[in-house]
Amino acid sequence: MPHMYHKMGRFSFPLLRHIASLSSSLTVLSATRTCCLHRGVFTSSHPCHQTTGRDHSSQHRRGVSTALSHEIQDLSGPEQRLLNKLYEGLIGGQRASLAESITLVETQHPRKKELAQVLLQRVLAYRREQESRNGGKPMAFRVGLSGPPGAGKSSFIEVVGKMLTGRGHKLSVLAVDPSSCTTGGSLMGDKTRMTELSRDMNAFIRPSPASGTLGGVTRTTNEAIVLCEGAGYDIVLVETVGVGQSEFAVADMVDMFVLLIPPAGGDELQGIKRGIIERADLVVVTKSDGDLVVPARRIQTEYTSALKLLRRSSKSWNPKVVRASSHTGEGIPEVWAKMESYREAMLASGELQGRRKAQQKVWMWSLIQENILSHFQNHPSVRGALPHLEQKVTSGAISPGLASDLLLKAFVSSSSS
Repeated sequence: MPHMYHKMGRFSFPLLRHIASLSSSLTVLSATRTCCLHRGVFTSSHPCHQTTGRDHSSQHRRGVSTALSHEIQDLSGPEQRLLNKLYEGLIGGQRASLAESITLVETQHPRKKELAQVLLQRVLAYRREQESRNGGKPMAFRVGLSGPPGAGKSSFIEVVGKMLTGRGHKLSVLAVDPSSCTTGGSLMGDKTRMTELSRDMNAFIRPSPASGTLGGVTRTTNEAIVLCEGAGYDIVLVETVGVGQSEFAVADMVDMFVLLIPPAGGDELQGIKRGIIERADLVVVTKSDGDLVVPARRIQTEYTSALKLLRRSSKSWNPKVVRASSHTGEGIPEVWAKMESYREAMLASGELQGRRKAQQKVWMWSLIQENILSHFQNHPSVRGALPHLEQKVTSGAISPGLASDLLLKAFVSSSSS
């Protein structure tokens, strides 16, 4: 489809070639553990110099730098300075640079989206080098938290987060808030509920509007995780809206998926989809204090029995059900102990690394589908025929299947001509 990307801007093809070249060059970079990408690689006149005994030959570094510099000629001076500033601040642990970088990857501006991908490639290279020094093991632990409204997700995150920062961890929280379908606005309530954690300098909380994305997980959440890890946060929590497909979406971008369930009345198992329970690595029954201790114990027993009947998704881990109270703090250390046990078991077996690789492929295809749909909807032939065909479908004159076939035919015919 030669015309599919004709509206992406005059810089698109050079930058896309740059990103592709950058990715291949970074393989060499990661293997040789050079510093070219980390210091001023976006300035084409900036060579790599041999500074320490640990560096490899300057000739090899100059080769990498030249290959990269050849492809970045379309970046203007201000763009180079912006990307360098963001990258240096990011890996230096500056919260303002991290926030600005996430804003860049969340933008819908075509040119800024391209710049965001260039920045991400630099951060990915930096992270790969760190993992190489760590024996190939991930430096950060990604945990997805989901559950029905009222489960106490924000309160749980604040208590767990304060405990983790008190133990020396750096924690980032990506909280996806529901957006209005009419105005696009978001309540952004999570940061106001996590009052203590939001003031903690070892914690970073980023509320993001769902923006109508299926499942409430924005398409850029996965990229925001990469940026948080590049900024030195060793624990990344992703909290979702907890409705519809959000549980499945978040499970495809984290190392561990935790389902939070309140001890409410009624038959809780009927209200939770079987598929969601199958994806859960840990189930936490929240609000287990006071008069709710007895129903919380009952729910714990029911879920423990239910999990025994489901097919295991991992050979190294059996899903557990625990109780906790964010109000009293009871059970919180035990919850984290289970999470640590999970990570150790998955790292030892190699399943965690394999899961991350599979997730990257899943997200690549999900973004391809999203982009193709966007190009399809914005194609001139489709836009011209769509109102008439929609009217025909709503009036019952033609079937939705025939209308979709006609739109696809119009799209393919004009794209291939």
